[in-house]
Amino acid sequence: MPRLLIVSHVPSVNTSAMTDAVVSGASHEDISGVDLRVRNPFEAGVEDVLWADGLILGTTENFGYMSGAIKDFFERIYYPCLDKTEGLPYALFIRAGNDGLGAKTSIERIIKGLAWRAVQEPLICSGDYQESFHELCEELGMTMAAGLEAGIF
Repeated sequence: MPRLLIVSHVPSVNTSAMTDAVVSGASHEDISGVDLRVRNPFEAGVEDVLWADGLILGTTENFGYMSGAIKDFFERIYYPCLDKTEGLPYALFIRAGNDGLGAKTSIERIIKGLAWRAVQEPLICSGDYQESFHELCEELGMTMAAGLEAGIF
């Protein structure tokens, strides 16, 4: 059974709702063949990443950069996972107060070194919170889980 890890920083009600939507999509009733593990960045570690067949990362945009929690996660897993997770399919969602590009670029720079494989363009939800964020996040979770279940990723 494919295994999906979701690592998301949820410092607010809005980012918590977005993460819940990703989890809801990944655990949709039509998807039964995926083992799901959800961690905050401070809980997630090397063993979680090595366990996963796919990964969804969620972060806020802080000062035009990824959250410190996600940066801490990368600092702890980078070298132990470097040669063991090449090609790992991943997706990224960003809750941005501005345009989210700084957070996106900083994460993609690290992921390039890990040689992970993006399954879609990062989802950047910027500006005031909107109901459409929920739908987009749910779709992201469902797409990743369904792709893992079908063996596409």
